[in-house]
Amino acid sequence: MKKREIQKAQIPNPALKGLANLIGEWKTASTHPAVPNKVLPGTSSFEWIEGGAFLKYYLEVDEKGFPVGIGIFGSDDATGEIFMLFFDERKVSRKYEVSVEDNVVKWWRNAPGFSQRYSWTITDNGNTIIGKGELCEDGETWGNDLDQTFTRVN
Repeated sequence: MKKREIQKAQIPNPALKGLANLIGEWKTASTHPAVPNKVLPGTSSFEWIEGGAFLKYYLEVDEKGFPVGIGIFGSDDATGEIFMLFFDERKVSRKYEVSVEDNVVKWWRNAPGFSQRYSWTITDNGNTIIGKGELCEDGETWGNDLDQTFTRVN
């Protein structure tokens, strides 16, 4: 394939426009039920890739047992849906559905034995994100998962 042909597809994806407030470098402060009463530092970043056709999400929590992970956001124009494909150093690979409304990004997966849902609320003129995570392992009962506060570095 010619370079010029590839460059034609490297343009902003209009379906991902609502995620633009995430772009940048972030420091995170996380809490998790597996490590009670401890705030876990970390970092995250969001950047456009392929000219804005996709959004890359990187996360790292500085605590043993928490994997480094990467997510790629994309969309399906026929259905109007946004998705995130996630992969981490444990070789865990998951697909999440995503919604964006005003300053709230939600992502979730419903899978037998391990469902998850998250919300990120963007506040403070785009300089803070409050993240709330929940998980369900029995198909009925939801409990706390990773909660994070993202503070913009740049």
